[in-house]
Amino acid sequence: MSAVVQAPREMVEAVAALHLPPTADRRLQVLMNRNTNGDLSAQEREELASLVEVSEVISLVRADALHLLGRKPE
Repeated sequence: MSAVVQAPREMVEAVAALHLPPTADRRLQVLMNRNTNGDLSAQEREELASLVEVSEVISLVRADALHLLGRKPE
């Protein structure tokens, strides 16, 4: 079932602008690089999986917001 929900444009713009915070993004990059080299501990693999999951969710909600705004990701 599909429903139409109205939201203020400013809210949709804010969702479209979401990103991982810089510290989390840097940590994600470090963990991905170390993972490529096979240097992660079990705890770091869990941390990487969590950061990837959060990043993917942000990407999906951003994509929906950008679609509503008629824009493509930058």
